[in-house]
Amino acid sequence: MFAGAPRLIHRRLRLPHRPRALSAARCISNAGSTRPSPLAFAFDIDGVLLRGTKVLPEAKRALASLDGANALGVKIPYILMTNGGGVGEDERSARLTKQLGVPITPANLIQAHTILKSHAHEYADKNVLVLGGRRDVLRKVAEGYGFRNVYTTLDVKSWNPNVWPFYDLTPSEVASIKPADFSTTPIAAIFVFHDPRNWALDIQIMSDVILSRGLIGAPYTSPDDSVKVVFCNPDLVWRGGFERSRLGQGAFREAFQAVFTALTGKPYPHVQYGKPTTATYDFARGVLQQRIGEAYGEPAARQANFYMVGDNPESDIAGANAAGWSSVLVHTGVYDPASGPPAHAPTHEAPDVEAAVRWAVEREAVRARASG
Repeated sequence: MFAGAPRLIHRRLRLPHRPRALSAARCISNAGSTRPSPLAFAFDIDGVLLRGTKVLPEAKRALASLDGANALGVKIPYILMTNGGGVGEDERSARLTKQLGVPITPANLIQAHTILKSHAHEYADKNVLVLGGRRDVLRKVAEGYGFRNVYTTLDVKSWNPNVWPFYDLTPSEVASIKPADFSTTPIAAIFVFHDPRNWALDIQIMSDVILSRGLIGAPYTSPDDSVKVVFCNPDLVWRGGFERSRLGQGAFREAFQAVFTALTGKPYPHVQYGKPTTATYDFARGVLQQRIGEAYGEPAARQANFYMVGDNPESDIAGANAAGWSSVLVHTGVYDPASGPPAHAPTHEAPDVEAAVRWAVEREAVRARASG
């Protein structure tokens, strides 16, 4: 968990839960305007647009309004930015397009592991272990990013079932195996792309790789940092279709480090990506600026104000605040107002994503009128 930020004193505009009708003349007068949007959005997905597989009704209206039917009367660029993942951006964006009723392209989607595209060249020709997801789905995602020699813990289990004798591979898992002799296949890095399905198997094999310095089954040595370990999602909990929040990849990281510390006396150094890390928000800033530049040109990209709309104070709000973005905390996901003030104070709170968008757009409209 992240330490709470100092409480910020800020004014919350009380907006009605249902959308106000926009003035038709106001929207029509700006139709076809080429003036740039003064803002751009990054939306979390789970708990903001979706809850499990269910689309929150406000989500479709909020995204549709960004096409021009808003107080500014302009198209507003946006991206979806999630600590989730587990599939390729092509597959996820196609699914989201169908669910949300608006076109979502891979270029508009940042998953927790998307940032690894920019790091694949470092390990393109080295052997890497990818954790998380089902069967070999994330092997294929990693290969699509540019990693050439990708293995999973299921591959290791198939090579020698005794690495973790308390679990038997299913037929579908056996069919996904990539054969290798891991006693002669040194692993250079471990990337936890998505939430692991078998924590015990994965923690055991991670420990084997690190303590044997890459060659599974070799004698254990004093641990050093020769094997790079990367986690893509720090969320301890996330909000899905169940009534209460579920443990996330951050919980797996804590479990691994607790076991590794018990074995060796100290945790293993690792790289952390995902919200709220600076690296992930810097990556998102670049993607948003590219979207704005494509729509309105580079000057607009440099001047736009960024808004993060999320449901998790520890990731969405903390990261946006640190990046200098405006942040809007919605009440449809992880954060429950009944539990007290959020650990990281947002610029604004809203009951749902539609109210969040309306508040941000009207805020920028007021600023635009004031500046002339």
